[in-house]
Amino acid sequence: MKYLVWGILCSLFALRAFAGEPVYTVDCNGGGDFRTVQECFDALPPKPDGWRTVRILPGTYREKVTLDVYKDRVRIVGVGGAEKVRIVWNDHTGKVVDGHEMTTYDTWTMSLQADDVVLEGVTVENDAGRVGQAVALETRGDRIRIDRCRLVGDQDTFFTKGYVSRVYVTDSRIEGTTDFIFGPSIVLFDRCRIHAKSDSFITAASTTERNLYGYVFRDCRVTAADGVTRVYLGRPWKSTARTVWIRCELPAAIRPEGWRDWHDAARKGDVYYGEYGCTGPGADRSGRVAWSRELTGDEAAAYTPERIFAKKTGSEAFRDDWLPAASAGKE
Repeated sequence: MKYLVWGILCSLFALRAFAGEPVYTVDCNGGGDFRTVQECFDALPPKPDGWRTVRILPGTYREKVTLDVYKDRVRIVGVGGAEKVRIVWNDHTGKVVDGHEMTTYDTWTMSLQADDVVLEGVTVENDAGRVGQAVALETRGDRIRIDRCRLVGDQDTFFTKGYVSRVYVTDSRIEGTTDFIFGPSIVLFDRCRIHAKSDSFITAASTTERNLYGYVFRDCRVTAADGVTRVYLGRPWKSTARTVWIRCELPAAIRPEGWRDWHDAARKGDVYYGEYGCTGPGADRSGRVAWSRELTGDEAAAYTPERIFAKKTGSEAFRDDWLPAASAGKE
C-alpha cells in the first residue's frame, strides 16, 4: 500500500512539473514516444532555451544510457517511483566489448554528462555482481539533483566523476560493497539510506585541493547486510579527500577506528574526515583514528547547501551560486 501511495504522489508531482515544457515519454511496452531511454536522450535537442521532461513509464530498461554533455536542462522522472522504473546493465572491469577491455571508467549503466539535470524516482543498477569495479551511476556535469532514487551495485556503485561538479542527493538509497561512493565532486547527501553489503569502505573521495567541500552526509542512515561487521566510513582515493558525516545513524558494523588511510601514511596529513552529532552503536568516537576530527557546532553549521554549492569555496570557481531547492527544474 505504501508504494502505491508513493507512486500516486510521484505521478501527481510529475504532472504538475510537466506543465508548460516539452515532455518526452519512454515506454518499454511501446505506449510512449520511445521504447528505450537512450533513443529518447538521442532525440533531445542540444542546448535548449528551457527545461524539458523525460517521463519513463514503469518497466525494466536493460540498456547502457548516456545523457550527452550538450543535452542539459533535463528532468528525468520515473513514473511510479524507483520501485517501478529500473535501468539496468552489467558492464565491469575486465569485460571485453568490441575488442576493448573495460576499465572502471567504462562500466557505468547511466552516465549524466550534462549540466542542470534532475533525476527522480528511478533505480539505476549495475548487476554484474562481485566481479570487480562496476559502476551504476556516473555523474560528470554541474548542478545535478538526484531525488528518491535507488543506486544499486557492488564495487564502485556511484562514481561522482566531475571535477567541476556539484551534486545534491536527497531521500535516496545507495548500496554497494567497496568504495561504492567515490570521486572528486562536491556532493551533499540529505536523508539518504547508505547500505553496506560487505566488509569494506563506504566512500573513496578524491576531492581536489581547490575545493573546501567534498562529500557531506546529513541526516542519513547507514545500514549493513547480515554478517557484515567491518565497515569504514571512508578512505582517501586522493590525499586531499574531504568527507563528513553530520547527524547520521551509524550501525555497529562501523569499525571503531572509523577511517583508513589506503595503506599510505602520507595521506593522513591532508585528508579532512569529520563527524558531528551522529548516533547509533557505530558513532562512538573514542576509538577513532587520530587524524579524523569531531566537528564543533559552529563547524557543522557551515555545512549548508548555500555554502556547499557556492560559486566559490576555495580556489575553484563555478559559474554561479547554486540553490538546488530553487532550481529543481524550473527557472
